[in-house]
Amino acid sequence: MGMTMTQKILAAHAGLDRVEAGQLILVNLDMVLGNDITSPVAIREFNKLGATEVFDKDKVTMVMDHFAPNKDIKAAEQCKMCRTFCNEKEVTNFYDVGRMGIEHALLPEKGLVVSGDVVIGADSHTCTYGALGAFSTGVGSTDMACGMATGKAWFKVPSAIRFNLTGKLNPFVSGKDVILHIIGMIGVDGALYRSMEFTGAGVAALSIYDRLTISNMAIEAGAKNGIFPVDEQTLAYVAGHSTRKPVVYTADEDAEYEASYDIDLSTIKSTVAFPHLPENTRTIDEVGEVVIDQVVIGSCTNGQYKDIAEAAEILKGRKVARGVRAIIIPATQDIYLKAAENGLLKIFIEAGCVVSTPTCGPCLGGYMGILAAGERAVATTNRNFVGRMGHVTSEVYLASPAVAAASAVAGKIADPAALMK
Repeated sequence: MGMTMTQKILAAHAGLDRVEAGQLILVNLDMVLGNDITSPVAIREFNKLGATEVFDKDKVTMVMDHFAPNKDIKAAEQCKMCRTFCNEKEVTNFYDVGRMGIEHALLPEKGLVVSGDVVIGADSHTCTYGALGAFSTGVGSTDMACGMATGKAWFKVPSAIRFNLTGKLNPFVSGKDVILHIIGMIGVDGALYRSMEFTGAGVAALSIYDRLTISNMAIEAGAKNGIFPVDEQTLAYVAGHSTRKPVVYTADEDAEYEASYDIDLSTIKSTVAFPHLPENTRTIDEVGEVVIDQVVIGSCTNGQYKDIAEAAEILKGRKVARGVRAIIIPATQDIYLKAAENGLLKIFIEAGCVVSTPTCGPCLGGYMGILAAGERAVATTNRNFVGRMGHVTSEVYLASPAVAAASAVAGKIADPAALMK
C-alpha cells in the first residue's frame, strides 16, 4: 500500500523509507513557532530542561500577535519574556510590534515555510501551512520547548481523509465557505487526528489564500493537519516569498484513505456557522433574520489582502448600518500598507469602520472588539465557542469576508450576491 502526501513528508523527516498510520516516529523539524501567549510557558519548560541554546537560531520563531500591542501589564510582561529570550538566544525570526503580523499569515509571507517542511507551533491553527504543501500542526507549549531545544518532535502518523474537489467557486463564495461546508458535513470531530488531504481538478481553481483559509480551519474538524498538493500556484507563491527551495511530495496512487468525499465547488453557497460550533452551518438562504451588533473582518483565517479587498469592494460607497461596529484587521504590516496604498483604508473609514494594527485581538476575546452580554457578531475568525469573543451569552457567527461586509451594511446577516446586484 502506498503513502499519502503527509506520510511521505513525515517519513522523509524521520529518515525512513516508509511509515504507516498509527506508527510512532521521531521527526526532524524545519520550524518551531510560538506566540506571546504560548511561548512564555515553553520558555519556562525550556529552562527546566537545562537547555542553554535553541537547536537552530533560524528555525525558531516567536510572533507577538495575540495581546500585542500590549493590552495590559500581564500582556506586556509576557512579551517582555519572549523578547528577552529571543535576544539572549539570538533568535533570528522574532517579530514584535512594527514588524509582526498575525503569525499564520506572517510566516508564509516572510518565506519561513515552504513546500515539504515539517512545522510545529504552539497554536492550534499552525495547520495553516498545509496550503503550501507542508506538514504543519499545533502542539502544546511543552512540545514547543522540546522542539526548540532538540529540533525534533514525536508524532503518531495520522491516517487520512481525501477531499476530491471539482468545479470552481461562484462569485462572492470563497475558501471560507468551502471549509465551513466541509465541517458542517463531517462535524467538528469528523477528521479527528487525521490528515485532511485535498485533491482533484478543483484545487487549481482555488487561490493560495483560499487554500490557506481551508488548511487553517482543518483543526476545526479535529484534523491533525490539512494539506494541498503543490502546483504552479504554490511554487509561484513560494518563489515570490522565500529563498529556500521547496521540496515537492505527491501521494501515491494506491495511498490508503479512511474516507473519500467528492465536492463540486460550483455547488457551494455562502455559508454561515451559527453558535456555538463551526459545524452548526447554514447556507445563506437558510439563515433567516439575524440582527447583529458587530462585524470583525480579519484574523489568521481571513486577514489576507484578498479578504479585505473583497470586503472593500462591498463596502465602497456604502455605510455600515447604524448600531453596528465594524472592525477591519489586516493580518500583517505588508497587507496593511498595501491596503493604504490602494485606497482600501479610505473606503473602510468612509463606510464607518475602524481599522486596527495586525492582531489576533477579538478572535479569542482578547481585545479590540469584546462582546457584551447578548450581543451578536459576524466574524471571519475560526471559532464561535461559548464566550469566545466576550460574554458567555454573546453569539459569534462565522462567515466569509463577503458575507461579513454585506452584513455590516445590512445590520443583519446578509447575502453579498444579493447586495451587489
